Amino acid sequence: MLRVCVIGMGPIGNRHADMYRSDSLAQLVGVCDVRKDRADEAGKRLGVPAFTSVAEMLKSLKPDVVSVTTGGYEYGSDHYEPTMLALEAGCHVLGEKPISNEIAKGEEMVALAKRKNRCYGINLNHRFTPAGRLAKKWVDEGKLGHLLFVNMSMWIMNPAESSPWFHIKALHPHTVDVMRYYCGDISHVHCFASKAPGRTIWSTAHFSMRFRNGVVGGLTGSYDIQRGHPMERCEVAGTGGRFVLEDMWRELNYYPAGQVERTVYSNPVFGGFRDFEDTFRDRIHVFLEQVTAGVAPEKIDGSGEDGLAAQRVLQAAIESIQTGKTIEVR
Repeated sequence: MLRVCVIGMGPIGNRHADMYRSDSLAQLVGVCDVRKDRADEAGKRLGVPAFTSVAEMLKSLKPDVVSVTTGGYEYGSDHYEPTMLALEAGCHVLGEKPISNEIAKGEEMVALAKRKNRCYGINLNHRFTPAGRLAKKWVDEGKLGHLLFVNMSMWIMNPAESSPWFHIKALHPHTVDVMRYYCGDISHVHCFASKAPGRTIWSTAHFSMRFRNGVVGGLTGSYDIQRGHPMERCEVAGTGGRFVLEDMWRELNYYPAGQVERTVYSNPVFGGFRDFEDTFRDRIHVFLEQVTAGVAPEKIDGSGEDGLAAQRVLQAAIESIQTGKTIEVR
C-alpha cells in the first residue's frame, strides 16, 4: 500500500484526499496547505496530520506518492515549488493541470522527474473513462483507418479572470490532451479569440491545428456558456469510419465508413460512471496502479510530458492570437 500526502487543500485537494482514502492501493497519511486554517480543517476531517510546510511534511511522513493540487495565478503558478520538493524527496507525483503556467518551469519539473526516475503524472482526467479508452482502442486497432481530422469542443461558465490567457491556459490542457491522445503530436496552431460582453479576458477561442502525422483539427472552447447541457464533444474521423464521444464518459458512437449501422457505448446505469468525480477517481486509481506495478516513468498514462506538450500547444495559440499568424509548436 502506497503512503500518500496531498499538498493544497482547496476543493480539488480535498477531492484527491477523499479518493485516496477510498482506494485500496493507498493510505492517506498527511495533508499540507500554506493556509493553516485549511490545512487544519482538512487534517481534522480526514484524521491525518496537517502541515503548512511541504518540506516538513515530506521529512516527517516520507510519503511514496504526493498529489500537488495547489492553484495560483492562471491555476498553475503554485505547482512548481511543491512538485520540485516532492520529486527531490524521492516521491512519485500526481499534479493538477495545468502542469505550470510557465513552460520553463514545466520543463524543469519533467526533467527532474526523469533524473530521479520518479513517476510524474498530470490529472488529465478527461481521458480516464471507459468510453475514452474504448475510443482509443478503436484507433489503435485501425477501425478508423487512416486518420483524417478531429473536432473538439468544451465549454463551461467560469466568471473568474486572472489574466488575458486564463481561459486558454486553465481549461484547454484537457481538450488538447484528448486531441493528442487520439491523434498524436500537434505541429502548428492558428487561434482566434473573443471576449464576451463584460469580460476582460479572451474567454472564447477557436484553434485550428495541424498534427505531425497529417491530421487536421479544430477546437472550440469557452468560459461563457452556462452548464445544464452537454459540455464536451470529441469527433475523430478516418478513411475507415469515425467516432463521436459525448461528455467524456456518457456516450460513444462509432460510424463505420459505408455502413448504415453504428456501434454505441452508453454509460451503464449499474456499474458505470455516476458523475464527473468518477473521472478523478479513475485517473487517481490508474496512477496508483501504475506506480504499484512499477511501470516505467516514461510509460505513465497522462504523464508530465503529456501535460507539458499540451501547454506548449496552448503557448503557441497565445502567440497566434498576439501576432495573427500560424505558429509552429516548439
